[in-house]
Amino acid sequence: MQTLRFNKTSKLIKTDEFSSVFNFRKRIAAKFLAIHYQPNAPHHARLGLVVGKKVAKLAVHRNYMRRVLRELFRVRQHEINPIDLVVRVQNKFDRSDFDLIKQEFNTLITKINHRTQVNTQLNVSLNAQAIDTSH
Repeated sequence: MQTLRFNKTSKLIKTDEFSSVFNFRKRIAAKFLAIHYQPNAPHHARLGLVVGKKVAKLAVHRNYMRRVLRELFRVRQHEINPIDLVVRVQNKFDRSDFDLIKQEFNTLITKINHRTQVNTQLNVSLNAQAIDTSH
């Protein structure tokens, strides 16, 4: 049975993990959020968050944005392809923008799932062709 817990295995923690996602250079963005993503080896989605001081000066506001994004990921984590996500906040949002943020996050995740699903299918078909030609 799948749980909706957001545990330690679902988090990007180390600097190297963040760096590898940024260096992979796959990114999708909207008004409030930019999501960098990379396929991963553990077969589940993992989340990293970046909320800079340039976006929101007060820690209270940055922490609110992190909580909202963590919750949105927690609820949908089993629907997301096995990828590492680094969500970067581009513009400050607050409680009045919650519905917009939820819609934007879900739209971006759907697009990422589609992109990574296409790539996964392409890699599988290329591997199958390579095996066929070698025999």
